[in-house]
Amino acid sequence: MSTIVHLPVTTSPWFPVSPCAPEDCLDEPLEVAGPLRRAARILGALAVVVVGVPMALAARLAGTAQRTRFTMLWSRMLVRALGIRIEARRGFAFVGGSLEARAVPEGEGGALLVGNHISWLDPLLMAAITPCRLLSKIEISRWPVIRTLAAGGNVLFIDRNRLSALPEAIDAVAAALRDGDTVVAFPEGTTWCGREMGTFRPAVFQAAIDAGVPVRPMALRFRQGEVPSTGPCYVGDDALIASIMRVIAIKDLVAEVTFFPGVQVPRGGDPRHARKTLARIAEAQVRAGVVETHREAVAA
Repeated sequence: MSTIVHLPVTTSPWFPVSPCAPEDCLDEPLEVAGPLRRAARILGALAVVVVGVPMALAARLAGTAQRTRFTMLWSRMLVRALGIRIEARRGFAFVGGSLEARAVPEGEGGALLVGNHISWLDPLLMAAITPCRLLSKIEISRWPVIRTLAAGGNVLFIDRNRLSALPEAIDAVAAALRDGDTVVAFPEGTTWCGREMGTFRPAVFQAAIDAGVPVRPMALRFRQGEVPSTGPCYVGDDALIASIMRVIAIKDLVAEVTFFPGVQVPRGGDPRHARKTLARIAEAQVRAGVVETHREAVAA
């Protein structure tokens, strides 16, 4: 229930620039869905959105657990309507280059789930398979329909136009983590096509340090059957409607999500160094699961 709008290049550190562009990055699908299937997907997705509005309004009156279940149910319905199959798998842990960080086994309680960003689909996919709260830019809280769905899903917002609002946003994420929630964030700050990825910005990692919870990296990639696909990417000056129509047209689209074990640093040290360490380790894990895996699949 979060989406991306690409804004003009700016000097703000909240708006990193990706070199990806539709004309350079988009692959032609190996096979497309027929017109009847595409029409069914469009109608199904619209129906899910329409049904989701009263569900979201009702969810706003419920607690966090109920709102999380609403988000998961609604996201699953929409992903299925769009014709996407999700495959979740576990990756191997490696923590190198730091004496402070340590891998931690999966357990109960909150975690900061961080991954690469490819498409407007990414938050939907994560919400469909993981009970979580999404961290999104504040602009969507002003969009008709979407803002209702986001409110029902208990989305956390961050104002990227005001750096002075950053501490408040980090405190809100930390509070959610202390309450036992899993929060999903995409620290690249923009989308990439999946062949490459950007640098993880460290700010949001401070919330995990403050809450004393692990950071759990995840790698997201798309396939058509067994072949890597950049068709779902939403990059550069791409139009949202055009991206949605591409997704609807792809036959046998698979979203592959690889979850890595959590990593944590002890509290009490230099917070700037700690969050940079977490960002670097998480990025390395995700990069191995995205870029290297993509290259191996293409080479094969």
